[in-house]
Amino acid sequence: MDENVGTVLEHSPARIQSFSEFWPYYIGEHRKPACRILHFVGTSSFLCTVIASLALHPVRMGACLIAGLVVGFLARRTEAKRKAAFEAVSIAVLWIIGSPWIAAGIVGAYFCAWIGHFGVEGNRPATFQYPLWSLFGDFKMVGCMLMGRLWSGDPLQGS
Repeated sequence: MDENVGTVLEHSPARIQSFSEFWPYYIGEHRKPACRILHFVGTSSFLCTVIASLALHPVRMGACLIAGLVVGFLARRTEAKRKAAFEAVSIAVLWIIGSPWIAAGIVGAYFCAWIGHFGVEGNRPATFQYPLWSLFGDFKMVGCMLMGRLWSGDPLQGS
């Protein structure tokens, strides 16, 4: 296991070239269980907001949700060349057009995540360097947690 995973990579001149290369870096920035739990709480509350928005405005929110997913799919390789901040913001704007409540869900999710990074891990969120892949990584991490993994121990040590 590489001891440098999740450390100085954000200052490297070369960008990571794929999400599969990004994942070990991402999970290395979430080594403490409390940080991952805060992400789980924030992302779960965001997903509840999305579900409630779909129930309240099925056509508008559904169309905007699909449009945001299409932007994410089409922009998935952009991070290898440059920060995909414009694309990440575009997804957020599309989803907020679907339902203004999504803005509260986004703020809540980032609030929990940033407490985890600044307060628990003592590091900078990967979203500052890789905004779109960080979003994908967060959903993957929460998915792993829903399957019973990553709740405890150091994920880089195989716990």
